[in-house]
Amino acid sequence: MKKRFSDIEVTAQDTLKDILEKIPFLKTISIEREQEGAGFLVNLALDNKKAVMIVEVKNNGQPRIAREAVNQLIRYRDSYPNAYCVFMAPYISPQAAEICLKDGVGYADYAGNCYLSFGQVYIERMGRPNPFKTRRDLTSLYSPKASRVLRVLMNNPGNTWKTQDLANEARVSLGQVANVKKLLLDREWIAKRNGFSLSEPWMLLAEWTNVYTYRKNKVRNFYSLKSIPEMEFDLAKLCSEKRIEYALTGFSGAARLAPAVRYNRVMAYVSNSREDVALLLNLKEVESGANVMLLDPYDEGVFYGRQVIDDISIVSPVQIYLDLKSYRGRGEEAAEVLLRDVIKPKWSNKNQ
Repeated sequence: MKKRFSDIEVTAQDTLKDILEKIPFLKTISIEREQEGAGFLVNLALDNKKAVMIVEVKNNGQPRIAREAVNQLIRYRDSYPNAYCVFMAPYISPQAAEICLKDGVGYADYAGNCYLSFGQVYIERMGRPNPFKTRRDLTSLYSPKASRVLRVLMNNPGNTWKTQDLANEARVSLGQVANVKKLLLDREWIAKRNGFSLSEPWMLLAEWTNVYTYRKNKVRNFYSLKSIPEMEFDLAKLCSEKRIEYALTGFSGAARLAPAVRYNRVMAYVSNSREDVALLLNLKEVESGANVMLLDPYDEGVFYGRQVIDDISIVSPVQIYLDLKSYRGRGEEAAEVLLRDVIKPKWSNKNQ
């Protein structure tokens, strides 16, 4: 009894047929199960000559999964030396596509990206966005608790971690660290050497930036007649006296690390407390024209890696970057200055 094709294989076949049927000199004769593995064979007629395509399908197109699929396809070549190998998944990342091309393997995904080159056939489509952005691994990797693990990794570039040590440092469970580790391994963003370390911080920062917004926090906007430096000093002094956890972020934080940043608005995280900091500072809450923005943290992890400069606490450069990058206009400009002058030199030095 022949094994039935899975739903994901049926979807892959329909996607592939849709691509191939647009080629006038190519005809699909049949599709059948590869006998030794989980892939399937596509028998084609190419200008009255027979051609064979062998396809490996996965439900995830991240780099590690793509590498496994490519290795499997290479093994298939022993049995099908003249077949053209193709990897398929719902979405294949640019990094996964590079892995395929390096070993002469074609690819196609359900977003419409593909590279197929055999005989007289050449089809290349790139840059189609991922239609599955709400996929579970994105939600899982950038959840509040998982983000604590990411902050530890990104604020300690070059460090090698044992699972228990990382869990302790991030103040999360071993299971949470294991989950983050798996998701990063799928992307091939960590290296395993007597533990594991973050090997692709730039990739991680870029993806995190795309899903992060400072509005994850509870945002309150205020106006004060005092100057920006006075407000920052008063806020720091009050929180220190009242033992309220706080740290400057955004423009306020970036200006202390990269003097080229200019700004006219205080931005600070202030932990939820019994006392209303805004009331104690005589701030007036406004809907427009604010020069003070107070953020009630969505998770305590935002404070990880903070430092004190001139007796004022600021969050880590990575956290400042995330907050600024999601702040349209001048916030994006300030984020790039911080990335160039502070974050890149630190990461580059640690990875040398």
